[in-house]
Amino acid sequence: MKNRFRVFPKMFGFFPYIFLIYLFMPAVYISQETGMKMVFGFGLLLLFLVSYRQLYWQGQVETGLTIWLAIQIIIMVILSIWYNPYHLFMGFFSAYFIGWYKNKAHFYLALTGFAAALFIGMVAAFFQDSIERMLFFIPFLLVMVISPFGIRSMNRSMELEKQLDQANEQIKELVKREERIRIARDLHDTLGHTLSLITLQSQLVQRFAENDAVLQAKAKAKEIETTSRSALRQVRELVSGMRSISIEEELANMKHIIQAAGMSYVCEGEQNLSDIPLLQQNILGMCLREAGTNIVKHSQAKNCRIRIEKRRECFMITISDDGQGLGQQLNEGNGLRGMKERLALIEGELVIDHKNGTTLTMKVPIVKIQGKEGTA
Repeated sequence: MKNRFRVFPKMFGFFPYIFLIYLFMPAVYISQETGMKMVFGFGLLLLFLVSYRQLYWQGQVETGLTIWLAIQIIIMVILSIWYNPYHLFMGFFSAYFIGWYKNKAHFYLALTGFAAALFIGMVAAFFQDSIERMLFFIPFLLVMVISPFGIRSMNRSMELEKQLDQANEQIKELVKREERIRIARDLHDTLGHTLSLITLQSQLVQRFAENDAVLQAKAKAKEIETTSRSALRQVRELVSGMRSISIEEELANMKHIIQAAGMSYVCEGEQNLSDIPLLQQNILGMCLREAGTNIVKHSQAKNCRIRIEKRRECFMITISDDGQGLGQQLNEGNGLRGMKERLALIEGELVIDHKNGTTLTMKVPIVKIQGKEGTA
């Protein structure tokens, strides 16, 4: 299947098309000319459009960027000198692409050439009209010269974010690979031995059956049943080990994602959480994961503080941030509703305070829950 023709790369969306609006006035100025001068002017404008498209397709390679950028700047100077000084405003197109240079030396070289071209056009404007027009251009020319620095900084930030996403994906793949290796090792060390024993016992049953030793065959069949039940229990333990979530692990994960988002992270209070039952560990861990995700995605906070308290009657985790708060979204989020439903399973509750940021307090009654587990 042939590749579909595109005017601009799909990754840029509608942004390149919006910039084309600013070519309307140059087209109007050229249309006021007559004869070959008008034809030549529209030819230059068409070539400018081609250079604009090619810069999006080849701009990531600095050789292609330099060639098409030079063509674009030359066209701007010609149109501003021989047609209308207001064509200098086409320099905003070139200023945008100068910010694409990754090499610092190439960036300053292109910026110097661009500034020289703008100076030539401004001098031409002075000779064509008056000093008032030259003074009118100065603020806009300064913006054109300064804007590539902002574009370059923005592109570098986007590149760093892309690299961070790639690094996170690699980390996830490494974690998955390590988990597969762990599962394979556990299966080999536990089920491998058990299944080998089942095979041996089944062979013995067949041998006893051939010799009409019914009672011995029945005893061995019972052993096989016991061994298979043991294997099933081991499988359940392995799966339970894979799915278990501890509070300490989730606090470490929460610290990592919050600090990666550029926020300050502080955790205070009780540190020994080993005596919290596994069911409560799982549910509170999932709630911590949801809370951390919400803070990073929605809060726009600078600081996150967690306090852990173990009282006589309950266990409490308080998560607070200094972000924008929940506002009208207080009762709309599926995340908060899910946290309340999970905590309700262990007779816990979620208290929300959205003044001066957001504060979530999770309370779990210790005595009642431990009593239930003891009678289970």
